[in-house]
Amino acid sequence: MSATTDQAVSATTKTLAAAAPVAGRRPRWTRGRIAMLALASVLALVWVLPLLYALATSLKPMGEEVETPLTWIGSTLTLDAYDKVWAAGDIPRWMFNTAYISVMTTLLTVVLCAMAAYGFARTDFKGRKVLYGLVLAGIMVPPQVLMAPLFAEMTALGLVDTYWGVILPQVAVPAMVFILVKFFEGVPRELEEAAFCDGAGRWRVFWTIVMPLSRPVLAAVAIFTFISTWNNFLWPFLVTTDPNGMTLPVGLVNVQSTYGVRYSQVMASLVIAGLPLLIVFALFQRQIVRGVAHTGLAGQ
Repeated sequence: MSATTDQAVSATTKTLAAAAPVAGRRPRWTRGRIAMLALASVLALVWVLPLLYALATSLKPMGEEVETPLTWIGSTLTLDAYDKVWAAGDIPRWMFNTAYISVMTTLLTVVLCAMAAYGFARTDFKGRKVLYGLVLAGIMVPPQVLMAPLFAEMTALGLVDTYWGVILPQVAVPAMVFILVKFFEGVPRELEEAAFCDGAGRWRVFWTIVMPLSRPVLAAVAIFTFISTWNNFLWPFLVTTDPNGMTLPVGLVNVQSTYGVRYSQVMASLVIAGLPLLIVFALFQRQIVRGVAHTGLAGQ
């Protein structure tokens, strides 16, 4: 069985490598390519300017952030806003809570959504199309609509003010199931059939053949889930009241309410909350691009 698995993975890897652009070959600089590059540069500049202004404002002395005319750099660069935000709240604890919740939610989402997607893509059971249609319909339901019943459910289960009360409602993500179904449908069936002939069951085929071949798209799903969970404010705000159980976005909002609208400290809070995500994206941007490309959704 292991030899068959190795051969299957090797064959698929060679196929993907053959379809990829030849390494070292320089792309042709056509007018269309130059225009697309210019447009992408403009969009990147539009996206990054607010972030740079937030960073610059967080380094200004108190009072100068509202002076007119607005300036990018204050009279001096100071970390006073960061000191005040750090002293006003339990930032390390909130960071740990957010990291733990994000990691656990990501792991559970990847595993459960992959299992559900594989079932829809590769197995034929009664009611499959109806059930898959219901999952897709979940994409169109705004999360805010589910807040009241989810909160009632978490209260009945005694999970309010617990990690699992924040994690479990975020695990079922219909959009991720759809993305994984699209990918699994493109995996050659011959690889699975060869394993079935060697006596492997559906469960073993899923873990030893399908999951290793799905690393790019699984990485993309994991990163998207991690980022959305880290940024999630509304659900953790509703289900946590204990300051020790708050996530970073919720805790920073409570800190801001203690010192009023002081823009340098507000911007410092935003930088503290967003910096880990920028680091994650910088480290894994290649996996994100590869994952989107392998889902077949890039051109749709």
